Amino acid sequence: MERALAVLITLAVAFAAGKTSENRAVASQSGREATTRDEINRVNIQEVEALLHNDLKTLSYLWSEGFVVTNPLNKFVSKPQVIALIESNVLAFTSYERHVEYMRIYGDTVIVAGDETVVWAGKMPNAGKTSHLRFTSVWLKHEGRWQEVARHANIVD
Repeated sequence: MERALAVLITLAVAFAAGKTSENRAVASQSGREATTRDEINRVNIQEVEALLHNDLKTLSYLWSEGFVVTNPLNKFVSKPQVIALIESNVLAFTSYERHVEYMRIYGDTVIVAGDETVVWAGKMPNAGKTSHLRFTSVWLKHEGRWQEVARHANIVD
């Protein structure tokens, strides 16, 4: 009887120790996920601020060299093309609000989706008008920093 009790206690301790290790692993994963979410939220805020202020230095830093966009005008454009649109004042905003509704983390890749409300400016065909957009973007951690590699945005009627 004592031997059976000792075996049960040993098994209970081993099970609890295994659960503790498992809980630590889950907590560590949750901590990494929370850090990634914070970092992605931060780069999204930086991107919006940079777009509002035509800050090409920040945008160039946030966008990967291969960055591509299907923009609200239904044009598929590359990073140099988007920068040229900003430089020529075709792509400009007087107001830009982004609401992230979805974020899915796949290691060093994050998918973000949500809605945006913008007021167009500059030489944009919709200058002075407010548009509501749906967007999806893909961020990739490259050389220790997050860069946007792809984006799709469309105007919601």
